[in-house]
Amino acid sequence: MTTFAGCTTTGPGQRPAGPLPATTRPVYNLAGYSPAFKDGYIDGCETAKKTSYGFKDQRRFVADTQYRLGWNDGFSLCGRHRGGK
Repeated sequence: MTTFAGCTTTGPGQRPAGPLPATTRPVYNLAGYSPAFKDGYIDGCETAKKTSYGFKDQRRFVADTQYRLGWNDGFSLCGRHRGGK
């Protein structure tokens, strides 16, 4: 009898479905912002910094205004700081 354990792999620019565990995700001081904005900001900033946490949840980006605003702000601000070195 053969047993297969299921697991999925992700390619570049992809991450597993659902939020990353808090211990592995970068932390930013975004007190007062919605959870969707925070997720977007972190994803956008990490994308601009070209880290392994960089990601754009395309479905959320299209459907969720707060995620989209956060992603755009994070990408813009972190990209600006990166270019100023």
